Amino acid sequence: MELVSLVRLEGVSKHVLLPDDSRLDILRGIDFAVAAGDHVAIVGRSGSGKSTLLNLLGMLDAPSEGAVWFRGEPVRRMRRGRLDRLRGRNVGFVFQQFNLLAGRTALENVEMPLGYAWGRAFWRRRRTATEMLERVGLGHRIESTPEQMSGGEQQRVAIARALVRRPALILADEPTGALDVETGATVMELLDEIASEADAALVTITHDLHVAARARRHYRLDAGVLTPFDLGAAAPSGASDPAAPELAASVAESESGAPAESGAQTESDRGTPAESGAPAEGERDAPAEAAEARNPSEAQGAASVAVTTREDDAERAAVAS
Repeated sequence: MELVSLVRLEGVSKHVLLPDDSRLDILRGIDFAVAAGDHVAIVGRSGSGKSTLLNLLGMLDAPSEGAVWFRGEPVRRMRRGRLDRLRGRNVGFVFQQFNLLAGRTALENVEMPLGYAWGRAFWRRRRTATEMLERVGLGHRIESTPEQMSGGEQQRVAIARALVRRPALILADEPTGALDVETGATVMELLDEIASEADAALVTITHDLHVAARARRHYRLDAGVLTPFDLGAAAPSGASDPAAPELAASVAESESGAPAESGAQTESDRGTPAESGAPAEGERDAPAEAAEARNPSEAQGAASVAVTTREDDAERAAVAS
């Protein structure tokens, strides 16, 4: 008996018409499938279409050509109301800029998705949200607002919010781009651990090869074309890893243009106001390529790679001396 993929893309392309009536191709002929319990990393330079692909996987957008299937059923045949309910129950999103509600406590932020639940899940929403915050190590911060938390703590709240309804599919868009390297590694370890416990599929969009190496399958998105890449069983060691020269080359352009400081926050920043940086609602729905060109997550994700590369160079220099 053939196993049914959780989400599957068949011959998917995405394009938009520009003001001069020319056509901009964002994604081209993509075939891609994710099964329950899978962990996939997709790496690509800025403007390659990564966020657009994530929106298609999360059923937030529709392809110009091809089909998206969820649990063996074509998404295009679903009515909007049913599609919204399906996405709310089965898909969890983790963003680079956290997108927490300012002025609301960690508990209120995590509890919010359960406000759309039914029956027992709705009436137990406060207890469920508290348990999830305790699971990510923030049981002592449930009454803190985003402005009172460090970047790492905010991202853990965002992870708790994404997972509180036990989704079957977790989509992480540059989840460590606004964090320093050490905190980012801790956040990814937590995300991977919780996804494994729930047998959920995890798809991570990233510039950072350290983050990509944690996945079991690896893809590169270049000029709208998605191709598999075998990173092997190599441990996260960045662009210096001999197993990853071609993959590293796919983000070389982003590395060379990255600023010296990434603006990352560490756990020691506790008490320092941090930007939640939630994008305007319309920005995610704008023509995908134009939105990605403006998306600050791409630049900050590139900065994360640049910082990692400099640290690797420093370590090699110390060994050489």
